[in-house]
Amino acid sequence: MSQIGKKPISIPSGIEIEYKNNSFQASKGGKILSCIVHDEVSLDINENEIFVKRKDDSKKAKELHGLTRALMNNILKGLDQGFQKELNLVGVGYTVENKNEFLLLNLGFSHPIYFQKPDGIDFETPNNTTIIVRGIDNQLVGDVSAKIRELRKPEPYKGKGVKYKDEIIRRKAGKTVGGAA
Repeated sequence: MSQIGKKPISIPSGIEIEYKNNSFQASKGGKILSCIVHDEVSLDINENEIFVKRKDDSKKAKELHGLTRALMNNILKGLDQGFQKELNLVGVGYTVENKNEFLLLNLGFSHPIYFQKPDGIDFETPNNTTIIVRGIDNQLVGDVSAKIRELRKPEPYKGKGVKYKDEIIRRKAGKTVGGAA
């Protein structure tokens, strides 16, 4: 049995859950997240816990068991606490400015980059080299963070670029001058 799939999911207070026709939907304060539950697994919903059960022991059911439980847990955690990722800009002149509907990024190119804010995402810039991406959908927060990082990935020689807060950049040694012949 799946190590993750067999754990029950506790339902935080204030979250309303609806499950019908293989569609799981959770809402809190006007925010709604939903997920489609595959036919190979089913949900048992009590008043304060959700159990994910698989219908048989086929390979497909085993694969979907842990995945479905993790998706349900992320939905409930997102509605209750939210998700965030922090990005740092490393490099001389690399700055970010938070406008209302977009981020203005200066990443060493000849032009500034305007990054449009998607629905369901909030940006916070505590200083001009830090971006905090917040939202209730874990997948969307990760996708937006990856797209911002993709604009200027950290390079291995000087470490300049956009990196995650806890990311470690593997550095390379530069060329040596005057090698032996």
